[in-house]
Amino acid sequence: MAKEGAQRAEETEQMIEKEGGKEAAEGSAAGSLRAGDTKEMRAVVLSAFGGLNKLRVSKKAMPEPQEGELKIRVKACGLNFIDLMVRQGNIDNPPKTPLVPGFECSGIVEALGDSVKGFEIGDRVMAFVNYNAWAEVVCTPVEFVYKIPDDMSFSEAAAFPMNFVTAYMMLFEVANLREGMSVLVHSAGGGVGQAVAQLCSTIPNVTVFGTASSFKHEAIKDSVTHLFDRNADYVQEVKRISTDGVDIVLDCLCGENTGKGLSLLKPLGTYILYGSSNMVTGETKSFFSFAKSWWQVEKVNPIKLYEENKVIAGFSLLNLLFKQNRGGLIKSVMDKLLNLYNNKKIKPVVDSLWALEEVKEAMQRIHDRGNIGKLILDVEKAPTPLMANDSTETSE
Repeated sequence: MAKEGAQRAEETEQMIEKEGGKEAAEGSAAGSLRAGDTKEMRAVVLSAFGGLNKLRVSKKAMPEPQEGELKIRVKACGLNFIDLMVRQGNIDNPPKTPLVPGFECSGIVEALGDSVKGFEIGDRVMAFVNYNAWAEVVCTPVEFVYKIPDDMSFSEAAAFPMNFVTAYMMLFEVANLREGMSVLVHSAGGGVGQAVAQLCSTIPNVTVFGTASSFKHEAIKDSVTHLFDRNADYVQEVKRISTDGVDIVLDCLCGENTGKGLSLLKPLGTYILYGSSNMVTGETKSFFSFAKSWWQVEKVNPIKLYEENKVIAGFSLLNLLFKQNRGGLIKSVMDKLLNLYNNKKIKPVVDSLWALEEVKEAMQRIHDRGNIGKLILDVEKAPTPLMANDSTETSE
């Protein structure tokens, strides 16, 4: 497998070099490239925060691994709702633009930085990346890289890290899920929602309540114990089935759902906020939408939490990895998850594959909540000549 991977990586490298040579011959505004100039690669570039028209596929200088880093020839990249928020600049302390988005990918190890151990050129890997994942080549510290099981595809591997680590950490590290407990998860048809449902099934007698758009119900009904329409009064529906509520609420919506989630908690229950997708209502950042969602959040009274024996928590995997230096903890979680995968207890759900040039259409599908499972950018996929619903023309 490693030999095959190294050969494929070499072939890809030769293809890039050939394309670079062709571009050099044609010349550019900056002058023709000379032999030995920096190699180039394709990447999705966000030129400024805003709408879909701020995204484009461009040529960029190919990175080289620094000490402790791996260079990966990317095969597939994961798309997450956080990527929409990044595009809008709707996150805390956003980086400067232009930037290459994306936080997870899979591919083949192409080069090793100094002091890197445990990997070889040709290894099939998946990785977390602190931005820059949506490109043909990425470099990332070795502590964020994990080997892919032999029977896992590159698209499945790109769908694995963010969703399953987030779901596992919330269920087992924060909320201490145990036999006989109950869980409410929003966006049950999405990547994290499906990961939560699968992980809950590994524990005996866990009841999963899920909300999702009605058109997804037929496809995901077997993964969730009780499924409700996302626009219905799910609080009353849950209480009708379980009068005292649930043990765990996983909320990626925020806004008015925060108060609803807290009201559904049993004594000693845990509410976890891990996203705020309700604040993304249009293609661009809206102060009105942000303010509306913020004011809908029930103001938490610590005395009330104490009296009702409830726990409220937050979870951000990206902050845990890149700001709080918990790579070792995430590595141990990935080991457990890969063991579950190898024992056929869990399997990433891939919604669809998109070419890099189709990133706008892919993002629109997430925004419209049309996906069941994970959307993947397939770096080697050719774009569809005519899209049925072309979002590239969507105005900012």
